[in-house]
Amino acid sequence: MKILYFAWMREHTGCSTEEIRLPENVANISELARYLRGRSAGHEAALRNLKTVRVAINRKYANLESPITDSDEIAFFPPVTGG
Repeated sequence: MKILYFAWMREHTGCSTEEIRLPENVANISELARYLRGRSAGHEAALRNLKTVRVAINRKYANLESPITDSDEIAFFPPVTGG
């Protein structure tokens, strides 16, 4: 699975992309975020409040309960604001 981080999430995690093997007990975005928070303090900071995070699966917007597979590309990013 390929995971992408954008903006301040990239700064917290220390990487813009990483590849992982999807753990057997992870079936959706919420469970993936919980798993990733355990990888480092930076991941914990980036994914602590999922209300401030948007997600896409294979370049399509998704929600926290969206199912995922090991071959998906997951992108985490902060909401886009205009101004």
